[in-house]
Amino acid sequence: MLDILPQWLRDGLGDDVAFWLGYLTNGKHLAFYASFQFTIFAAVFGGLLAVMFGLLGATAKNASFLPARLVGNIYASIVRGVPDVLFFLFIPLAFEQSVEWVIASQVCTPQTLAAQSAAWPPCKEANWLLTTPEYLILASVSLGIIYGAFATNVIHGALRAVPKGQLEAARAYGMSARQVMWRIHIRQMWVYALPGLSNVWMLIIKATSLLSLLQIADIVLWADRLGAPNFLKAVGLVHDDWRWRYYLVLFVFYILVTLVSERAFDALMRRAGRGILDEGRR
Repeated sequence: MLDILPQWLRDGLGDDVAFWLGYLTNGKHLAFYASFQFTIFAAVFGGLLAVMFGLLGATAKNASFLPARLVGNIYASIVRGVPDVLFFLFIPLAFEQSVEWVIASQVCTPQTLAAQSAAWPPCKEANWLLTTPEYLILASVSLGIIYGAFATNVIHGALRAVPKGQLEAARAYGMSARQVMWRIHIRQMWVYALPGLSNVWMLIIKATSLLSLLQIADIVLWADRLGAPNFLKAVGLVHDDWRWRYYLVLFVFYILVTLVSERAFDALMRRAGRGILDEGRR
């Protein structure tokens, strides 16, 4: 970065400013700044999937078909009781090895199976090398499945909170079952669900700190690397243990995300409640 600046500007900046300018714009720091997109993508995509799984789970719990109700109740109960980190590691690993097993059944021969010394994959032709985009998608799906169970209970409770009298009135006016569901039930459900979904969103934001467990160079991994004591052969010690400084940057980042999220959910609450009569102010 400093090399592209004219000499007179570098002289004017001074050694300290020039050092910080060069240090904070080196290749590793640029990769650190770029890694924030991984956290944001995983949170947004995982949140959307959590709402989708939550809607499916709540629909299953409300179904009149007994097996569907069992599936919805099992999903909402069991997934919420398992530590997040176990699901976060199990789902991508299980998916990766399942794909490799399918590939192995097609491409592996007795000769290649015998030549393979490692326990997995069965043969080197079946090895599926995942990169950051694939791991990021799997991580987002894992977040969606995990927190979709929480969203299931939130949405299920919100559906039950909609006054039944309004649903009966809609049917009395001649609305079909589909119209009652989408125009009345689902429409008013969001007023009751959004406060709980905002808490689920906050949990997803916090869980994005686990991305480094899936070999994703996220902001937590880079903060740990960049903050560790840094030595260069040419100049010796560049800095000692600065990890707390980088963790402070992450601390501020998550606080800003929280503040922005609260404003966004407040706006969604106002939008969802527009035109709906508040039962408590009748």
